[in-house]
Amino acid sequence: MKRSEVVKDIIRDFLVIFASIIIIITVLRQIFMPELAFDLISIYTIMGFSLLGALTGMMLYAPNEVSEQAMRVRIVIHFLLLEILLIALASLIGVVASVSAALLFALQIAVVYAIVRLLSYEKDKKEAEQINERLKAVKQDIRG
Repeated sequence: MKRSEVVKDIIRDFLVIFASIIIIITVLRQIFMPELAFDLISIYTIMGFSLLGALTGMMLYAPNEVSEQAMRVRIVIHFLLLEILLIALASLIGVVASVSAALLFALQIAVVYAIVRLLSYEKDKKEAEQINERLKAVKQDIRG
């Protein structure tokens, strides 16, 4: 995969992660704490966490082809690393102060991770279909 494609994927993941977090927090705050507004520091914190999450996604890109099983192992390792890293960072800056808050934060990370993986899967599926269509066209040209 070209560097430009990796950079595009990381930027896309950052934007999806950031938007997902903002939407989830906005909905939850409307339900549970409607009087609480976003402050600038919260936005920057969310941006930082989103960037960290997107950058750790670089470990999913391999210079050579990897098997489907190896990719699944990479995804699991990436998810666990991301959970540990973000919860540790959140505890250091005081965002998470208790075990219950850490568990809730871990759940939120899992939901956002699932959203990003689902969107990546859909993108990869569409690209695979396009490649298959091109291969069929080339195969027909060779036969014809």
